[in-house]
Amino acid sequence: MKTEIVTTLKRQATKILADLHESREPVLITEHGQPSAYLVDVEDYEFTQKRMNLLEGIVRGERALLENRSYSKIEAREKMKKWLG
Repeated sequence: MKTEIVTTLKRQATKILADLHESREPVLITEHGQPSAYLVDVEDYEFTQKRMNLLEGIVRGERALLENRSYSKIEAREKMKKWLG
């Protein structure tokens, strides 16, 4: 992973962004020698967000199963009748 100090980002933002889009490798931005932020390609960020949402949905489903908060196919169909018509 590439690392840049915030001052370099301020001075060379266009070049850093061009390199980021070409390599698709995140850039760690540091301030005063400490990690401050990650600069990532928009498509990679959006893909990661979609993946996280999917994984969170799976976890909620697994938790519902463990806590017996799920329905059989017949029960679910009965409860969904008003939306399914």
